[in-house]
Amino acid sequence: MSDESTPIPDKLFFRIGEVSQLVGVEPYVLRYWESEFPGLSPKKSSTGQRMFRRKDVELLLNIKHLLYHEKFTIEGARKALKANKLNDSPREKPEELGTTQEVLFPPSDPLPEIRKELANILKLLT
Repeated sequence: MSDESTPIPDKLFFRIGEVSQLVGVEPYVLRYWESEFPGLSPKKSSTGQRMFRRKDVELLLNIKHLLYHEKFTIEGARKALKANKLNDSPREKPEELGTTQEVLFPPSDPLPEIRKELANILKLLT
């Protein structure tokens, strides 16, 4: 199984074996998580194979982080995902964000920071 630093390939769909390698857990764990986390809903191909989208893989990486590294229970991870909408934010490593607090509670509105940065760029250009 691969480590968490492996980037997600730029593909539309992933089969369960590929996702298993990317996330670093066995396929049966992915199938179990599918039944426990309502936000996780891979489509099935005409042959019945699970086809995960990129957002599904990102959600699975968040679930793994909560369960394995933060030591949440299944119920706790489900509540954290629902309360903090981690399934809508891009997957980033905690080291890149700074603290665990920032991973679990991402900033609510990035627009003021973006406006400030654009104003600084405009000042540099004028």
